[in-house]
Amino acid sequence: MKLKNFLWILLLAAIWGPSFLFIKVAVQEIPPVTLVMTRVALASFTLYLILRAQGRRLPPMGQVWRHFAFMGFFAHALPFVLFSWGELHVDSALASILNGTTPLFTVILAHFLVADDRMTPLKLAGTLLGLVGMVVLVAPSLLGGVQAETWGLLGMTVAAVCYAITIIYSREHLRGLPPLVAPTAQLMMAAIFLLPVSLVVDKPYTLALPGWPALGGLLGLSLWGTAVAFAVYYHILEKLSATELSMVTYLIPIFGIALGVIVLDEQLTWNIYLGFAFILLGVMTVNGLFRLRRPLLKQQATVQSLGD
Repeated sequence: MKLKNFLWILLLAAIWGPSFLFIKVAVQEIPPVTLVMTRVALASFTLYLILRAQGRRLPPMGQVWRHFAFMGFFAHALPFVLFSWGELHVDSALASILNGTTPLFTVILAHFLVADDRMTPLKLAGTLLGLVGMVVLVAPSLLGGVQAETWGLLGMTVAAVCYAITIIYSREHLRGLPPLVAPTAQLMMAAIFLLPVSLVVDKPYTLALPGWPALGGLLGLSLWGTAVAFAVYYHILEKLSATELSMVTYLIPIFGIALGVIVLDEQLTWNIYLGFAFILLGVMTVNGLFRLRRPLLKQQATVQSLGD
């Protein structure tokens, strides 16, 4: 890989990686649904301004907006809330690792839902390695009895499954759209879904104004980790091959782990290191690290799960 391309990959990972740190800081004072609602609203507004500055518009109302609504709920609203709620009980480093399991679930679902993407012995081996890693991560909390940490881990796992579902769905229904159109519309729909839920569940109008750390986390998550991340991703999408882009999957958890340990003083136990090693090896295997060419769906799976 050329040095210039690697620097682009490193930049994208550095933009997406801190998202879990931002969530951990912000969710301490801002309830999860309200946090995500504000996140997607600010990000969609920012992306819309970029679209208008480029002289482009969102598509007119029609069938495509039904697809945007589906993606808005399952690619943003639900998984973002699950990760934000989960980080009330789980360290940000562990959240970044679980976020990276999306390609494993994509392989499993694609076998049943996509006619031309069946399970192969290599993909099966990678999936089993990743699942072993997940068991290693979750086992200690399960052995201690079902508690808040356990539910947090399970919630994040469900979020990764949601990402896998939307990878397959977007491949079938949202290919060929101009850059930034889909994420802008999807984030708008997510904000629409979450606004009434926030008002009813969190009642943000009754809460005290968050402190500067939480507000900084919210702004960093909305503008840096969502709006800027999508803008940079679609900018370099035409510059880098899918093989090169897939490296982002391996780098983001490293950023997430490092920031959690350095900034938040999170303590990593032996099972987290071991589980991460199994998951990383599994993701590298199912994404074809040991092959010269990879199916399109696996290439997409390496990037769809990164927007958290």
